[in-house]
Amino acid sequence: MNKHIGSSFNDFLESEYIQESSEAEAVKRVIAWKLRQAIDSNQITKSELARRMKTSRSAVKRVLDPTSTGITLTTLEKAARASGMRLKMDLVAE
Repeated sequence: MNKHIGSSFNDFLESEYIQESSEAEAVKRVIAWKLRQAIDSNQITKSELARRMKTSRSAVKRVLDPTSTGITLTTLEKAARASGMRLKMDLVAE
């Protein structure tokens, strides 16, 4: 018998101890997608983005990698500003 039948997807993620990492990756995927859209629409190369952020291309690659969740807020803020955006965060009750 499957112990997850009748439970929600969040219940499954929680029982497998992967809810937090799944949520972090989902958020990072959205951020990476939005940054990619901004740099594409503004025709900014990765090299130019790195120059604007005062960082390396490998750091830019990590920022744009949708699965890389170990990015600092400072780096995300630099990437947002360098691509013509700003970072906005919010905390909500569960």
